[in-house]
Amino acid sequence: MEENCCKKKKMRTEDEKKSLINRLNRIEGQVRGIRNMFENNAYCIDILTQTAAASAALAAFSKELLANHIRTCVAEDIRKGNDETIDELLATLQKLMK
Repeated sequence: MEENCCKKKKMRTEDEKKSLINRLNRIEGQVRGIRNMFENNAYCIDILTQTAAASAALAAFSKELLANHIRTCVAEDIRKGNDETIDELLATLQKLMK
């Protein structure tokens, strides 16, 4: 039996999936590049510069995913009267803002 870490599921549009997967693929490539730089003894500042770029790309991914979440999941739950979603969103925002 396959274990799943996620309790909830969300169906995403093909456009949303494509956009977010493209971002993740670029980030994955950046991280592989950083590893390659490190393995090839690149200068520390060059590696740190690329690390900052990868971090910024991951933050941009998170912002896009959060915006999509608010527009869809949160909005739908509020319309249905499910205010627990607001608490979930606030807890998530607190984690992201650390």
